[in-house]
Amino acid sequence: MAPAGATLDIIPLDLRGLKCPLPVLRVRKALIAARAGSLLVVECTDPMAAIDLPNLVRETGDTIERLGDADGALVFHIRKAA
Repeated sequence: MAPAGATLDIIPLDLRGLKCPLPVLRVRKALIAARAGSLLVVECTDPMAAIDLPNLVRETGDTIERLGDADGALVFHIRKAA
């Protein structure tokens, strides 16, 4: 985690319209580049993302903090592990 008072990165990823396996590959790449504690806000329209992204974070040790949908897209809030 970042020190008290530090701002954490919020990384928006608009992956609407991309089909499997592209959403999970893009999220993996973003997680590799992100600082510990960063929050990825991922929007996907591919229904396979509901399976693929939880499997990815289980492999990487990161966390899905929130899962929902907005405007026809799945929205994942993924926190990069320390």
